[in-house]
Amino acid sequence: MAKKIPHKLEIHGDTRIDNYYWLNQREDSAVQNYLHAENAYTDKMMAHTEPLQEKLYEEIKGRIKQDDESVPYLSNGYYYYSRTVPETEYYLLCRKKGSTETEEELLLDVNKMAEGYAYFSIGGNSVSPNNKILAYGVDTVSRRNYTVYFKNLETGDLLEDQIPMTTGGIVWANDNKTVYYSLRDEETLRSIKVMKHILGSPVSDDVEVFYEADETFGTGIFKTKGNDYLMIVSYSTLTTEYQFLDANKPEGEFKVIQPRIRGLEYDVNYYGGDFYIRTNLDAQNFRLMKTSVDKPGKENWIEVIPERDDVYIEDFDLFKDFMVVQERKEGLNSLRVMPWNGTEHYITFDEEVYSASIGTNREYNTNNLRFNYSSLTTPTSVFDYNMDTKDRKLMKMQPVLGDFNPTNYEAKREYAMAEDGTKIPMSIIYRKGMKKDGNNPTMIYGYGSYGYTIDPSFSSSRLSLLDRGFVYAIAHIRGSQVNGRKWYDDGKLLNKMNTFTDFIACSEHLIEANYTNPQKLFAKGGSAGGLLMGAVVNMRPDLYRGVIAAVPFVDVVTTMLDETIPLTTGEFDEWGNPKDKEYYDYILSYSPYDQVEAKKYPAMLVTTGLHDSQVQYWEPAKWVAKLRDLKTDNNPLLLKINMDYGHGGASGRFEWIRELALEDAFLFSLLGITE
Repeated sequence: MAKKIPHKLEIHGDTRIDNYYWLNQREDSAVQNYLHAENAYTDKMMAHTEPLQEKLYEEIKGRIKQDDESVPYLSNGYYYYSRTVPETEYYLLCRKKGSTETEEELLLDVNKMAEGYAYFSIGGNSVSPNNKILAYGVDTVSRRNYTVYFKNLETGDLLEDQIPMTTGGIVWANDNKTVYYSLRDEETLRSIKVMKHILGSPVSDDVEVFYEADETFGTGIFKTKGNDYLMIVSYSTLTTEYQFLDANKPEGEFKVIQPRIRGLEYDVNYYGGDFYIRTNLDAQNFRLMKTSVDKPGKENWIEVIPERDDVYIEDFDLFKDFMVVQERKEGLNSLRVMPWNGTEHYITFDEEVYSASIGTNREYNTNNLRFNYSSLTTPTSVFDYNMDTKDRKLMKMQPVLGDFNPTNYEAKREYAMAEDGTKIPMSIIYRKGMKKDGNNPTMIYGYGSYGYTIDPSFSSSRLSLLDRGFVYAIAHIRGSQVNGRKWYDDGKLLNKMNTFTDFIACSEHLIEANYTNPQKLFAKGGSAGGLLMGAVVNMRPDLYRGVIAAVPFVDVVTTMLDETIPLTTGEFDEWGNPKDKEYYDYILSYSPYDQVEAKKYPAMLVTTGLHDSQVQYWEPAKWVAKLRDLKTDNNPLLLKINMDYGHGGASGRFEWIRELALEDAFLFSLLGITE
């Protein structure tokens, strides 16, 4: 039980008393002691599952191929890939010159680099145009603040240049000595500046190329595919703006393509003298346009692909003889191949539910398209597709060791009916032979924010649930873009409640369709999906036996009122700004922390990371403290704080399995499953 220190929060004539506000003092000894006490309590409450956790760890790890290798991709004369070796947490970054049959060149041994660190992450890597220098970012705290290093690939030596507090990525001008990077604010972690560095010069001499003054925006930089232009992008939830500069002339000045207009989104690539622009200009589901480099403003944009009410344009890629467009219709991806001269066609897929996306295509002068494919039953696969002959070649399917056989499982698409009559798609998988007798343990997963869509893709770790009789369902609720941009707009700001009621409708469908019952239905979500968990357990705690909330965003009102907290200012167009009373009242109506009541709640496991930069650790800590004080049931309520990690959890390829094994063991213990 956390101690109570009442803290008064007043705005709009409303007063809230936050008894656990004090938990936001990360370095305070009382806070540290409380977090350690919560961990000790969780360890004690889960001690009886330790043999099961170890079994699950070995089981999930046993499906992973220890000595694995990614599919090499060609970039500027070299084939780049990563590979892993047995019993190591990280990877080796490698390349081969001219052919995949030549001698391997080891660029980074991340296992050696990570020695002595509890957390280690490489953030982006970029090789100079002459192939001689590798730039890469390193984060050892899990706050997503990267220090950039430069490695001479001819000698293997590190250069003296080191650039701290970046977003991790480096972009090279074509002169092999000028590099650009984006700098983060040390308090808010907002990406605020684009800087220019000359290799070999002091970092203190770096030049500020662009400063993003609007606190609701972040900024970054990239290079167009053919290495023609450097692009600075300024981005917020609703608005983007691009600036361009000839990559051969780093001494020049960046020019704006289209000045920002609130609500206008666009993204840009370059081909043959024109900028190709995906935009929502007069097009909710986006359309594709182009304009000459000389006349980049929107008044000069010419339509290439019109908007369609039933098709959402997600992405596109440009090649010398082709354009490829990634679209979404009726919740599923499609890949549209459009020759500059000739007849277009779609790449077809056979499964009822699947996920397909444009892969890594660094080369411009090729007729080969690399794309990724996965489904609930098909492991992640990489294909090379000849856009002339329409032949596809499977380059690699994710190995799943053990007795996995995709024909043992069945996947399908079903629809729940929301309370306003909207059909909510669900992707469902279970082991064949499952009886719809209303008695199957079932996990429903959701996210539903930022327009991010959880596609029905494969997970080898999920087999540990399915092979123990679980049904697994993904709820494609509003707030994602599974059915286009309107689906997102209908699940944010003053429509946010739809996200939660959609998830409840999907949960009810699983019960009404005789998959399960409230004593065997479990729910899981993370980050903004943790907000979803917090909202639905306040609204319908009777529906679930247990809930897993990972790094949950649950103290929405207080966080959105505090602009010193990382990411807050960039979130106003997602949730609303509670300094406006209309948004304050609406957010307060669903904010999980504020809506905790004295009533029965399901069993709950809540996880967080002390160094989380996206959702601060104190949000789940406060939420658990308040729940523990008010709830009237005897169901377990556990908080697991990882004292070494942040938002994404463990950085190694096996260590994260420990976290998942704890979650699965929590579920199984509630059902009496012991092995």
